[in-house]
Amino acid sequence: MIEFHDVTFTYGEESSQGLEGVSLHVRQGETVVLCGESGCGKSTVTRLINGLIPHFYEGSLEGEVLLDGRRVRDMRLYELSERVGSVFQNPRTQFYNVESTAELAFGCENLGIPPEEIRRRIAQTAERLALENLLDRSLFTMSGGEKQRIACGSVDTTQPDVMVLDEPSSDLDLFAIRDLARVVQRWRDDGKTLVIAEHRIFYLLDLADRFIYIRDGRIEQEFTPAELRELTSEALAELGLRAPEPWKLKPSEPQGESTENVRIREFECVTAGRRRLSIPELTLPRGEIIAVLGRNGAGKTTFARNLCALEKHGRGVFEIGGVSYNARKRRELVYMVMQDVNHQLFTEDVISELLLSMGDSESEDSREQAKEILQSLDLDGKVDRHPMSLSGGEKQRLAIGSAIAADREVLILDEPTSGLDYRRMTEVADALRAMRANGKTVFVITHDIELVLRCCDHAIYLEAGEVTHSSRMDEDGVEHLREFFQ
Repeated sequence: MIEFHDVTFTYGEESSQGLEGVSLHVRQGETVVLCGESGCGKSTVTRLINGLIPHFYEGSLEGEVLLDGRRVRDMRLYELSERVGSVFQNPRTQFYNVESTAELAFGCENLGIPPEEIRRRIAQTAERLALENLLDRSLFTMSGGEKQRIACGSVDTTQPDVMVLDEPSSDLDLFAIRDLARVVQRWRDDGKTLVIAEHRIFYLLDLADRFIYIRDGRIEQEFTPAELRELTSEALAELGLRAPEPWKLKPSEPQGESTENVRIREFECVTAGRRRLSIPELTLPRGEIIAVLGRNGAGKTTFARNLCALEKHGRGVFEIGGVSYNARKRRELVYMVMQDVNHQLFTEDVISELLLSMGDSESEDSREQAKEILQSLDLDGKVDRHPMSLSGGEKQRLAIGSAIAADREVLILDEPTSGLDYRRMTEVADALRAMRANGKTVFVITHDIELVLRCCDHAIYLEAGEVTHSSRMDEDGVEHLREFFQ
């Protein structure tokens, strides 16, 4: 079905981040997961299958990639789109419409399929993938998980034989990942050939036939699902892989409980007559790392925006150390790292981002401090790079570095490990612990149970804008966390 024969690829003038001497055979109807650290070559494999290389990404290609015996490089784009469907990490990058049903029809329209057949296929896909409640909806009003389901549906309507998915779960919460797993299961039952590049492998353990581990552009090992389950935590760390069963991980010891508190009172946010946030009173430990958990749409980001006084419809009182802070003062007290960090990168080079947060771009001491922060985040080799030229994970770590440099009393991070591999996730956890060691109170909005178990001291759970549970990460708190994620 899919064959790689001694394939080597490098991007443009670069000598890395491609593939070297890769040979691979994927059988008809097989589900194969590509795993490994960021930059190992997983995405390059998917791009060689769906034709983005060489039709979009330029570079030097040696060896052959075959699809049913035909060379992919010789196939026209319309031929590839009939045979191979692609789902990307961020579904917004593959949308061409503003309305869901039109998006489901778009691929079929480009293949010249008659309108009546397109309508039949949309109805069939909606039933097969449980999309009925998402039809005729604005894509702008959908959650990340709903958008990803529409992306899967738009591929399904074209009925390709091969499905290529590039980190499809990276921006999804656990509940949306379960929906994604059901889609993958349906495609598997239909006999589709699936190639999935992923950091998070737990939801694929019961779906994949094999896991191919790539390091530095080479296929290094293959695992069955059973073999992956048997790997020790030390072996997984050495490979840079996320845990296949993360809810079984042993939590880190929470630090001694703080003797001081922060208090939140009468936190509310009402828009268009709908109450999005309602927290009458909440007391939390000062100087600790607090996980903010809940489903998409539970009010986590609204809570964070209200806390740092960015929510114009929000109100409430925030107290720390017995002092109340109004909205204006909270803007000076709190620093927030957004989920889409592209909205808060402003300068021409990496080090200037940190100096901007410090408010001092002239002194040598500030530059040295900025370099130390960058080194702790493995960004010291990117000092002179433009922030927008960095990878998604590098941008994320740069924004965290800016938060550290700002030296605010309270820090909020919205999904800081989205799309990060094991090694980068542990670097973020280390950065959060460093903030805590400096006396900062850190709120982490996340659906990453590995991050929570690795560094959080306390957790609050939101549902429909209300806090349903709040507990320390002691034995009972960890048990509640595991129940939530399972």
